[in-house]
Amino acid sequence: MRSVVAILAVAGSAAAFSPVAQPMARTTSLNAEGYDGLVGISLETGKKFFDPLGLAEYIPAEWARKAELSNGRSAMLATVGWFFPYSVYKFDSDDVTSVDPMKAILEADPQWWAQFVIFCGVIEAIKYRGELEGKTYSSVGEPVVDYMKMYPEDQAARELMAEKELKNGRLAMLGIASFLSAHFIPGSVPGLPAGF
Repeated sequence: MRSVVAILAVAGSAAAFSPVAQPMARTTSLNAEGYDGLVGISLETGKKFFDPLGLAEYIPAEWARKAELSNGRSAMLATVGWFFPYSVYKFDSDDVTSVDPMKAILEADPQWWAQFVIFCGVIEAIKYRGELEGKTYSSVGEPVVDYMKMYPEDQAARELMAEKELKNGRLAMLGIASFLSAHFIPGSVPGLPAGF
């Protein structure tokens, strides 16, 4: 025990002779310039790039937009999946008997989770292949998947559609976060009933 204390005392005194660290200059404003032309910078953010945590210093604009869109799409599906059994219809099932999403996750047979993970992998593989072919799933351009040919041809309509999808995704992320908060902390979200 004495040797540990002695080593710590020596290490602490040796730190006094190390050079003082220079404060790093913040470069967020320089790196944020790559974000200025992105879809989604509009009235809600004061027509400026919104980055209160300074993440633009570390994350490339293209990667951040892809992540936001993917998370927004997942949140849209999660939001519908959360309220659909409560409000619209509960599918007949032998294994899932609850409309509570947290209980339903645990009641579902593991084979459904395996199928879900495989399905997600297939979707990611299709997105990756499309990007290798020069298509996009995250910005205005030729889409990776457009089986119904509903994607607009003119650039202005494409930009409008991309902005709508991004904003709906942002709203869905807030929505699913509020559902989770209301579920685990009853009364934390005004307007949502207890146990929703």
